[in-house]
Amino acid sequence: MSEAAGFLGSFEAVVRQTTLSLATGVEAICAVIVGYAVLETLWKLAAQHRRGAERSGAGSMETLRLRLGHWLALVLELLLAADILKTAVAPTWDDIGKLAAIAGIRTALNYFLDREVREEQRLQAAPPALPPHPLPHNHP
Repeated sequence: MSEAAGFLGSFEAVVRQTTLSLATGVEAICAVIVGYAVLETLWKLAAQHRRGAERSGAGSMETLRLRLGHWLALVLELLLAADILKTAVAPTWDDIGKLAAIAGIRTALNYFLDREVREEQRLQAAPPALPPHPLPHNHP
């Protein structure tokens, strides 16, 4: 009986350590993605600045924001997955509560970021509004 309990305890420890290592790996990948996204955005912003403000209007700035927003939304999804992994092996209710709070904040951030990105995409896809016609209309 003691041998079975020892095996189960060892197996549980291996599963716990593997799960936590996987979650840590996901978090490390997220840090790399955020670093890449920020560097990409800054690089493109500098390129726009070199071309001159007159040729790169607000639309190009919004395109940069959208691209960065997509990267950040991806990272938030991956971090939520890491939180779920941690919750699966959390030993105490206190740990579970902390992870739930973090997951809730990340979910809310992702929701609002996604909403803003979708709205900006919708605005960019809409045809530009026509300016008012300079000539008066003759109505009988």
